Amino acid sequence: MNRDSEFAETVVHINRVAKVVKGGKNFSFSAVVVAGDGSGKVGFGTGKAREVPPAIQKASEQARKEMIKIPLVSGTVPHLVWGRWGATRVLLRPASPGTGVIAGGGVRAVMESAGVADVLTKIVGSRNPFNVVRATFDAIDRLMTSGQVQRLRGVDMKAAPEAPEAAEAAAETENAEEAGEPAEAAVAEGDDS
Repeated sequence: MNRDSEFAETVVHINRVAKVVKGGKNFSFSAVVVAGDGSGKVGFGTGKAREVPPAIQKASEQARKEMIKIPLVSGTVPHLVWGRWGATRVLLRPASPGTGVIAGGGVRAVMESAGVADVLTKIVGSRNPFNVVRATFDAIDRLMTSGQVQRLRGVDMKAAPEAPEAAEAAAETENAEEAGEPAEAAVAEGDDS
């Protein structure tokens, strides 16, 4: 597999700027490109040049160099997270299977390039494409799987106590047996749903 077909690249935005000089205006272009392999790896890059193609080329090279891995759980993000860059805030929220990528602008480009199948997103504040992409990557950097959180906290969930509902039911059963009532009646009384 050659390097060109390995990553899907998306040009998010091209900006033209003009420097006014004595002889007229010098135009320059800046580009934002997102590259991803469609299975969790994604990166972005920016490039500036006097012409559009070299600006895109520089941005795509940077995007390929600086790739990060998104922790995915069943094709979506593991938990709700906010990312921030400048005046831009980006919300990434897990979605049920079949939802698709509900996103706009730079966030959609990042999610699709990474191979995220289902996600809900929202951009709050500035819609500047450069800041939106950076805020999205800030949100991605904050994502953690449950295994990573367990290692960070030093907790082993396999040895952890049972779920709160099961613990309450077990406690009610023990209390009922001590009082001499049948266990089923105590559980039925405690079950409000």
